[in-house]
Amino acid sequence: QLHFVESGGALVQPGGSLRLSCAASGFALSYYAVGWFRQAPGKEREGVSCISGSDSTTYYTDSVKGRFTISRDDAKNMVYLQMNSLKPEDTAVYYCAAETDGGGSLVQPMCVRGPPYDYWGQGTQVTVSS
Repeated sequence: QLHFVESGGALVQPGGSLRLSCAASGFALSYYAVGWFRQAPGKEREGVSCISGSDSTTYYTDSVKGRFTISRDDAKNMVYLQMNSLKPEDTAVYYCAAETDGGGSLVQPMCVRGPPYDYWGQGTQVTVSS
């Protein structure tokens, strides 16, 4: 059975930090590019950051550059999103998704284009509020 499970979401004050985790089971994450996406109430789903499987090329949407860092540990079948200097506008449900890796040049299109992807998680809620 294939699973893709996010964790780490929480209520945090503006300026705070969180680390989201995405655990894959039932498939080898190393063969996949992985992305973090978010959806706020009333808004479309947005690609936040993506990372390739072959060479760990990364992409970040402009609003999170310099604040968020995506990383992966293929030995543990895990992907992470370190989020610093959080802002109220970062409030959303965060999802991870994966698709067969196509190399570093396809990381930005993966994040920008939107679904479908091979695997989706159920999401984890991040709320930034004082």
